[in-house]
Amino acid sequence: MASDRDHTPVPPVGLNEPPTRVRYGVLFFLCSMAMLLYIDRSCIGVAAVTMRKDLDLQEERWSLVLNAFALAYSLFEVPTGHWGDRYGSRGVITRIVIFWSIFTALTGAATGLYSLILIRFLFGAGEAGAFPNAALVLTKWFPVEHRGRVRGMITTVSMLGAAAAPLVATKLMKVFGWRQMFGILGIVGAIWAALFYWWFRDRPSEHPGCNEAERRLINPHGGEASTASSHAHEPIPWGIVLTSPNVWFLGTIMMVSATYFYLQFQWYPTYLAQARGVDQDTSAWMNMVVMLGGAAGCVLGGVMTDIIVSRTDERKWSRRLYGGTLVLLSSLSVSTVALTDEPWIGAVGSSLALMFLQMSMPTWWTVVAEISGRHGASMWGLMNSMGGIGVMGSTQLIGWYIQSRKAAGYSGRDAFDSLYLMMAGLFLVGVCLWLFIDPTRSVVERSATAEEKSTVEHDELPG
Repeated sequence: MASDRDHTPVPPVGLNEPPTRVRYGVLFFLCSMAMLLYIDRSCIGVAAVTMRKDLDLQEERWSLVLNAFALAYSLFEVPTGHWGDRYGSRGVITRIVIFWSIFTALTGAATGLYSLILIRFLFGAGEAGAFPNAALVLTKWFPVEHRGRVRGMITTVSMLGAAAAPLVATKLMKVFGWRQMFGILGIVGAIWAALFYWWFRDRPSEHPGCNEAERRLINPHGGEASTASSHAHEPIPWGIVLTSPNVWFLGTIMMVSATYFYLQFQWYPTYLAQARGVDQDTSAWMNMVVMLGGAAGCVLGGVMTDIIVSRTDERKWSRRLYGGTLVLLSSLSVSTVALTDEPWIGAVGSSLALMFLQMSMPTWWTVVAEISGRHGASMWGLMNSMGGIGVMGSTQLIGWYIQSRKAAGYSGRDAFDSLYLMMAGLFLVGVCLWLFIDPTRSVVERSATAEEKSTVEHDELPG
C-alpha cells in the first residue's frame, strides 16, 4: 500500500535553490544606459558657448539646433517603442545605442548650422527609443511591486549622468577640445552596446544565468511577465487613444516637465555665464548641484510611489494629490532663481524644483502603466514624446526671447530672469492637470473584464 509520502507533490526543479540575481545585472545595464544617454544629451549645453562662437551661431539659430534633437526625439519615440513591443528590446536597444553614439561622435565633425541640425536630428532619432524600451524591459524582469523603486533608480542615475555631464564635458574640452569630446563619448557608447548585446536576453527564461526561483520571484502569478509579447502584433486603437483625456493630460504634464528640464541642461550654463557672470568651473559645480537635486528626487519618488501603490487601493486621488502637490512645490522653488541676487541660492532653488519634479515622475510612469494595457512601450513613447513638442516650442521661444531682449538693449539678468517666472507659471498649469487625471480609465480600450484588468496590472505594466 502506498504511503501518503508517495503522493507528495514534487516542487519544480530549481525552486529549492535561492533565486539568482540576474535582474540586478539587467538593472545595471539600464542604469548605465540612462547615465550615458544623459551625458551625451547634456554635454552640448556645456559646450554651447564655445560651439556657437566657433560656428558663428546666435541664440535663435542655436535654438534650431536644439530643436532638431527635440523634433526627432518626439517623432521616433512611438515607432521605436512599438519595435520593442514587437521584436524584443535586446536588438532594438543595441541598435539605438549604436545609432546615437555614431551621431554623438559626428557632432564633433559639424562645420556649420545645417550640418549640425542634421546631425542632432539623427542623434535625437537614435535616443528616442531608449526609455520606452527600458520601460518594456522592466515589465519582464522585475515584479510589479518593485517597479516604482527600479524606475526611481534608473531616473536617479540619469540625473547623475546629467550632473556629471558638466564636469566631464568641461574636463574633456580643456584637454582635447569640444570636437574630440564628442568623439570620445561616441566610442564609449559603442562599447556599451557590444557588452549589452552579448549579455542581455529579452526574457528571464532565455537567460542562462536566471534560475526558476528568480523567474517565480519576478512573476509569482505564473508564466512570465513577458506574456504581453503574444499580443504585441495587435494594432494600436488610435481612435480610442487620441480621444482619451488621460493621454492629453499626461502628455501636457510631460510637456511642462520636459520644458523645465531642457531649460536647465540646454540654457542654464549660458544663463550663469551671461546673466550671472559665473565662470565655467563654478558653473559646472552649480549644474551638478541642480542635477543632484533631480537625482535625490528620483530616489525619493521611486520609494514613495511603491509605498502608495502597495498601501492604498484608492488609485485616483492618491495619484492626483501626490503628483499635483509636488509640481506645486516645483513652482515655488523655481521662482527663487529670478528673485534672488545670489547665484548659489538660485542654484539651490533650481535643485529643489528639479527634485520635486523628479519625485512626481515615477508616479507619472505608474499612471501611464496602469492605463496603457498591452501597448505599454508604445503608449509610454506617445505620452513622453508629447513632451518633445513642448520642448521644441519653448526652445525656439527662449532663443527668440533672449535675442530680442538683447536687441532691445537689455543685458545680464534683465534678458533672462523672466524665463524662470514664466516657468513657475507653467508648473501651475501642471498642478491643475494632475487633478483631472483618472488612473482607473484605460487609454486603449473602452472596457475590460476584471480578469483582463488583473492580467494587465500584474503582467504587462511598462516601467
